[in-house]
Amino acid sequence: MALSDFQFLVSSRPPKQLFRLNPSRRRFFSSVSYSCAAAAAISPTDDDEEPQERNVVHSIQLSKRNLYLAAAAIFSSVSVSEFSKAMAQDFDLQRYTDSTQGFTILKPSSWIQVEKAGATALFEEPNQGSNNIGIVVNPVRITRLEDFGSPEFVADKLIQAEKRKESTKDAQVIAYSERSGMEDIKVYEFEYKLDSTRGGMKRIFSAAFVSSKKLHLLNISHSDKPESPLDAYTRSLLEQVLHSFNPT
Repeated sequence: MALSDFQFLVSSRPPKQLFRLNPSRRRFFSSVSYSCAAAAAISPTDDDEEPQERNVVHSIQLSKRNLYLAAAAIFSSVSVSEFSKAMAQDFDLQRYTDSTQGFTILKPSSWIQVEKAGATALFEEPNQGSNNIGIVVNPVRITRLEDFGSPEFVADKLIQAEKRKESTKDAQVIAYSERSGMEDIKVYEFEYKLDSTRGGMKRIFSAAFVSSKKLHLLNISHSDKPESPLDAYTRSLLEQVLHSFNPT
């Protein structure tokens, strides 16, 4: 799903099995709706605004064996440098940091950054623009994502929003979770399948966190059609990108 399709948590009426939103949650939804409206307007722009301060540092190689290697590093005398070398096996990922907006992420080094209105940052796979990584940052009133709701609550709202769109044929949650980012800031992660008239079957990986009263939304979209399903290598690569999304 392209970033313009990331209609995140838009709802005029809560589902019966969930509590009615309190005022702070309604304000949060309004802010997210604003983010989505901006994302929906993504198109080439001629704005002459000064680019935000960004810092792209050296490429980092990551392996799907990270978990096992990390455990080995923790419970043995493996040095940090040895651990880093061990990780440099499979994935060619490059660190991208936007210190002004307050987030950092790893992206495939071959994916190119494109400038689009409404997107804080957008990266596309060469010759496959529908495979992309998008980040939108907007101000909110809450200071913590936990003040809004649980990962399950957000996942439910996310799928409801997808299913309400005319282009959606089907949307199914695969997984949701939470983790602690920098300074113990909670990051919610979601994975779901989307079948729509706009691009067919896709696998979506999403993440969100609130830092400095800013809502940071990540959306990773990749084709996952029956005739060319998402392979294990690409899935692992995209998961590394998802887990790397953190506040600075």
